[in-house]
Amino acid sequence: MSWFILVLSGAFEAVWATALGKSEGFSKTLPTIVFFLALIISMAGLAVAMRGLPVGTAYAVWVGIGAVLTIAFAMVTGSESVSALKIALLVGIVGCVIGLKVLH
Repeated sequence: MSWFILVLSGAFEAVWATALGKSEGFSKTLPTIVFFLALIISMAGLAVAMRGLPVGTAYAVWVGIGAVLTIAFAMVTGSESVSALKIALLVGIVGCVIGLKVLH
């Protein structure tokens, strides 16, 4: 269950990171609200997941999932360029996350 919560909270990290960018320094109301809600959910999930997982592993997986999803969303929406190298590097991050799960 800790891994499921961790993956979900990593996805919410991508939500809050994206909303933070769209809030334009907290000057836009809806993205600011989404940022704070997703931040609370993401951090709470990380805290719960850390009850059953080592801190270093949990944090690395959480950051990895959040980073990959944030960049993937930006690529899909056109706000970040797509390249074979970027995709290969993202696949590498996913591979590392899977490796941490397998080793745990």
